[in-house]
Amino acid sequence: MTMNAIEQIKKHECFRDKPYLCTEGWLTIGFGLNLDAGITEEEAEVILFMRVEGIRKRLANAIPWYVNLNVNMAYNLGVTGLMGFAKTLTHIRTGDYIKASEEMLESRWAKQVPNRVQELAIQMQQDGL
Repeated sequence: MTMNAIEQIKKHECFRDKPYLCTEGWLTIGFGLNLDAGITEEEAEVILFMRVEGIRKRLANAIPWYVNLNVNMAYNLGVTGLMGFAKTLTHIRTGDYIKASEEMLESRWAKQVPNRVQELAIQMQQDGL
């Protein structure tokens, strides 16, 4: 497909950042992407990579001392949600990864996604990554 075709499609479809119903009643997003059609794993990985890079940039600005597992937390909670973990973040900043992991395990988040939090808490205790 040439760039001309892509530009034409973008012009005709128009970009929408939120899901909407197209004229045929299909749930659609972006440049006319039919959500009911699904996406490939490769497409999902491209989106995941882009989102993770965006999170990394936001964390680098908000908490430049962040650890890698904070990216995972922010992906699940949102950066704003992660920032609500004030005690956990304070412990991370001071290098007290044991206390940081305890705060994670005592959170409401741990009840919502227990397996994820358990794995991340163990990772935090081991090396704070």
